[in-house]
Amino acid sequence: MYNPFAGPASIDAPAGESSEALDVGFTLDWVSAEGRHRECLFLPWLEPERDRWPGDLGAALRGLGVGQGHEASRETAEALVPHEEAAGVLELPASAFNRGLRRHRRVEPLAGRFYPRAFIAGQAGIEAGARELFRVGSLEDDRLVADLNHPLAGHELRLQARVMACHDHGRDDDRSVDVARLLTARGPGMQARWRGRPTDFWTDGALEREDPERDAAFYAEPRRVHHLDATARAEIAALYAACIPAGARVLDLMSSWASHLDGLETPEAVLGLGMNAQELADNPRLASALVQDLNDRPGLPYAPASFDAVVCTASVEYLTQPEAVFRAVREVLRPGGVLVVTFSDRCFPTKAIAVWERLYDFERMGLVLDLFLRAGFADLATFSLRGLPRPADDPYAGRLDHADPVFAVWGYRRD
Repeated sequence: MYNPFAGPASIDAPAGESSEALDVGFTLDWVSAEGRHRECLFLPWLEPERDRWPGDLGAALRGLGVGQGHEASRETAEALVPHEEAAGVLELPASAFNRGLRRHRRVEPLAGRFYPRAFIAGQAGIEAGARELFRVGSLEDDRLVADLNHPLAGHELRLQARVMACHDHGRDDDRSVDVARLLTARGPGMQARWRGRPTDFWTDGALEREDPERDAAFYAEPRRVHHLDATARAEIAALYAACIPAGARVLDLMSSWASHLDGLETPEAVLGLGMNAQELADNPRLASALVQDLNDRPGLPYAPASFDAVVCTASVEYLTQPEAVFRAVREVLRPGGVLVVTFSDRCFPTKAIAVWERLYDFERMGLVLDLFLRAGFADLATFSLRGLPRPADDPYAGRLDHADPVFAVWGYRRD
């Protein structure tokens, strides 16, 4: 699986010299019943002496040079999250869920979804302002199962850390960084199903949009804007290059003026299907292109088994018939072909489906993973990358510290 921290690292101090602070790339691997998962997080200016590290990881990194890494022991990796406890699974009356907690809309509990614990305040000593998340495991009749365990609890974890840069002085503050919490809070594990049961993503007006008008008018004029910063785009390009074999025939689904496919090794051809003819014509990677609104016609105008790979970049959240589109993609893939879907935390909110805005980032990976499962894909994987520095020449540099996060889900047609 693609690892962004396996390539060249920057050097601020010679390898092997004593350093006060480190930039570290963390890779957390785990497996669920649905697939393989890799979470990558970049944390700068960590201090082995001052910060709070899982197990002996900080001590193990002390003295390492740039490019050197360490794999945490199994005990250290498992200590990242509390052990799963039966007492952390509460059976409650459905009325215990505070549906009126959000000011702007009534919130109904949905099976498999995550909510702040304040929604069940008063249960198991939970206070009214509690922001830590819990999961509605199941919801049947008038009974609700609330799982307070961390979503990674019970999974075997593999944690690797690699020194990406060394600094000869520490941070100019008095804070202590909780490394384990940054690695696991409000994210990893949330994309997997609860005990193998499908998550309820698709009720409660999930596919409605704030702007219900047909998309032809919205995309009538070419925009020629990048929806992600340069760092995120480069990482997506590297991920596609890692997932797509040499000589592949590739479909860029929901394409525009850039395809993020520059890293592909001698592709047979790259075809595009998008919404604006001028933007597609401006895309130098496309051998040919078609205009089609998948929300009007989710079927694809290509012969069955005609592509080795299909990619969809920063667009899946706009599909109002996503399951039909995923099934159509599977049909045009050859056996062994791969579909790779990437996205970030930015979108046109008026055109995104309603459920997208209601989900946490890692739940969104779960929604996309659900679409892969419903469409019959196999060998599924998810990937996340967070924390990289924002490019210095980016319009948001100085206002946003981090590059846009990258989330990806992919799977294969095996028959």
